[in-house]
Amino acid sequence: MSDCIETDILYENALARPADVADWVMEGDGIASFPRGKMRQESLRPREAGQAGNIVHWCPLTFPDNISISWEFQPLTEPGLAILFFSALGMNGEDILSAGLAERNGPYEQYHHGDFNALHVSYFRRNSGENEFQTCNLRKSFGFHLVAQGADPLPTASFAANPYRIKVVKCGARVSFYMGYKEEDLAIFAWEDDGMSYGPILGEGKIGFRQMTPLIAEYSNLVVREVEHPLGG
Repeated sequence: MSDCIETDILYENALARPADVADWVMEGDGIASFPRGKMRQESLRPREAGQAGNIVHWCPLTFPDNISISWEFQPLTEPGLAILFFSALGMNGEDILSAGLAERNGPYEQYHHGDFNALHVSYFRRNSGENEFQTCNLRKSFGFHLVAQGADPLPTASFAANPYRIKVVKCGARVSFYMGYKEEDLAIFAWEDDGMSYGPILGEGKIGFRQMTPLIAEYSNLVVREVEHPLGG
C-alpha cells in the first residue's frame, strides 16, 4: 500500500512504567497507569460527562515528516473510541503544547476546529449507532474532513484477548494505515493528499493518543521510524 521504506528509529518507548511517560502531557481528566506493564489510559469521568470526559495524551517530541508510527493496542472495555493524532502543529508553526495556543481539555471540537492542524485516524469506534458497521476513519483538520475510510477488523473488547499492532505511515502527501495480529498485517486504507481540497499538505508535528470515555485501553511498544521513498521522491 505504501511505497515508502522504513529506516532509522527516531523514537522508541515501551510504555511500560510511569517513567516512560513522565514528560508526556495529558489533556482532560485522565490517568495513565501500568498494572500489567503497559500504559493503561482511562478517563476519570463517567460516560455521562460526554465530550467533557474525553482525553488526549501527547508525546512531547515534535517529529519530522516522513515517518511510520507503530504501537500495540488492546481495548479492555467498551463503549468508546480511540484516535491517533499526528502531524499536529499550530496554524503558524507553533508547538501545539506551547502556552501561546488556546487551552484544551478534551472536547473533540477543540482539536478539529482549534488553532492547530493535524491528521487523526480513529481505529477503534464502539459507540451507539456505529456498532452495526465498524470503520477506521482518517480526518484532516483544521476542519472535520473525512478523507479516507476502511473496514475495522478489531474484535470487541470481550474478544480482544491480546494486543493488536497499529501502524500509520506518513510519507509526504501519502498516508497509509495498517493493523496486525500475530504474523498477519492488514492494509486498511491509503490516501494521497492533493494539497488543495483540504488545505496544504501537513508535515512535521506531534503525536497523541485520544480516548473517548468510558473506554479503557492499553498501549505498548511505541516506535517511530524514518521512512523514505525508494526513488528519493
